[in-house]
Amino acid sequence: MKKTLYRYIFNEIPPPFLVGMVTFTFVLLMGRFLKLAEMVVEKGVPFTDVLRMVSYLLPSFWLFTIPMALLLSILLAFGRLSGDSEVTAMKSCGISLYGLLPPPLLFSAFASLLCMWVTVYAVPWGNSSFKSLMLEIAQSSAGISIKEKVFNNAFPDMVIYADTLDAKAQNMAGVIVHDERDPKTPTTIFAETGALYSDPKSHSMEFQLKNGSIHRTEDKGGYRMVQFQEYVLRVALADTAPKGPKKASEMTIDELLHPPKGTDKKEVLARSLELHGRLALPFSCIVFTFMGVPLGIQNRRSGKASGFSLSIAVILCYYVALSAFDTLGERAILPPFLSGWGPNLLFLAAGVYLFMKTAAEEPLPLTGLYPQMKEFVRARFGKGGKR
Repeated sequence: MKKTLYRYIFNEIPPPFLVGMVTFTFVLLMGRFLKLAEMVVEKGVPFTDVLRMVSYLLPSFWLFTIPMALLLSILLAFGRLSGDSEVTAMKSCGISLYGLLPPPLLFSAFASLLCMWVTVYAVPWGNSSFKSLMLEIAQSSAGISIKEKVFNNAFPDMVIYADTLDAKAQNMAGVIVHDERDPKTPTTIFAETGALYSDPKSHSMEFQLKNGSIHRTEDKGGYRMVQFQEYVLRVALADTAPKGPKKASEMTIDELLHPPKGTDKKEVLARSLELHGRLALPFSCIVFTFMGVPLGIQNRRSGKASGFSLSIAVILCYYVALSAFDTLGERAILPPFLSGWGPNLLFLAAGVYLFMKTAAEEPLPLTGLYPQMKEFVRARFGKGGKR
């Protein structure tokens, strides 16, 4: 009988979990959609590259949406069971709240393993790949940012003007190029027509100009003009290799565990904080299970909308605590271990307390606050509150 019961409870959790994953991921992506759409419409970045960028961003979103979706699914599942009096029926059969805990704990263990894989492997891969792709797009599509009838400074120390421009073919007419890469001999080039070609292998762009003239100011007030029928102007772009040291969020677990010799204390602290934070976050799924079960049972009459808002409130409080503990760790007030695992320990203690209160059929703290506020608002602003 227990296997049938556990299977029944377990099957209640995956559907709202999947809905929560899709919903929360879409909400987080909404903040990036405008920038991504601008890259496609205005800068002409290929749609396939935009899809690659989204795929690289997803792991960093999943790191947050997996615990959020898990909490939402447990709240809705146990809220539904409690609202239909199924929890009461189970208790009447001698099954305590502790006996209902294995199915959500098993599902949260699967979610923790998934979140652990995301944080250990997928997030560093996604962050480094996204950074490399952005540099690649900046080089291969540098000329796309040029607009007609506008003085463009898309290239360092150069100003480019085109009277007309075919954005797809990258053909221009009425071209003016002012080149100050050599401050001693600034050069201005006029050309009837021109074409722009990208060469990603050599990390450069070529302006193939036709029927024009080159005007160059030389030392001691000298001036030189050269007319041409064809002229190729090559512009070197930045190197594709990521500049500067690797961020802690882009490092693997092995790199976080074994910093190079001679690494300063600040960098060692940052790596240690990232390591403990990355390992602790997946276990928030277990923590949210102990909070979600009692809150879901107590929230039986409020419906799905209330379950969604309650999950948002709990998640918000959790990540506020996460940010506070991280700040204390960065300031060396707390050791890295407590900085990373402190929010889990704090919310686990709160979850166990709520679970024990619910198992003993005692009212949870603040459960009577909502009815009191409702009565106060009705008395103050309702018909009875009119003067």
